[in-house]
Amino acid sequence: MTALVVVAHPDRDSLTHHAAERIRAALRDRGVSAEIADLWAEGFDPRFSPADRRRYAEDAPLPDDVRAEQDRLDGVDDLVLVFPVYWWSMPALLKGWVDRVFIRGWAFDDRVSPFRAMLGHLTVHLVMLADDDADGFRRRGYDTAMSTQIETGVLGYCGAVTGVVATVHGSETATDVASRTQEIADAIGRHARSDAADLALR
Repeated sequence: MTALVVVAHPDRDSLTHHAAERIRAALRDRGVSAEIADLWAEGFDPRFSPADRRRYAEDAPLPDDVRAEQDRLDGVDDLVLVFPVYWWSMPALLKGWVDRVFIRGWAFDDRVSPFRAMLGHLTVHLVMLADDDADGFRRRGYDTAMSTQIETGVLGYCGAVTGVVATVHGSETATDVASRTQEIADAIGRHARSDAADLALR
């Protein structure tokens, strides 16, 4: 079993990076070969460029950095996206990574009938860090909105399996952040080994 933990945060001392390290450790403790992809440190360019557009519209050559990301993902069973919630979504760096990497011909094929979703082999876990509390998310519908745009709009569209989906609420103020983060890391580790995992961690 292999896993890739993708993190999008410029501060190495952030809770986001701390959570990513805990998740990697939990996966390795269960015998899963796990690595971290730090998009900021690696200098990934999230901008959807003219080359990306040509690839999408004309089946032109795939940009080298996108090919490298797809090659890296082709070798993993579990993908863990760890990110802070910015304006009720993922940061632009991670959104651009999804925009450029999860593309036609690799993640899906909408030029055939019936439509072909191509990531059924991949289980994707979402770990979101938000300062707002769970009640605020529910009252404003943010939990539903994020589920629709990420789980349905991206993962479902590409056929990926949704694994553990969890939010660390009160990330800047709550007193139980460390234990909550470890709980999520352990759940992902259990899930990646196909053991019974509690997925109701939102």
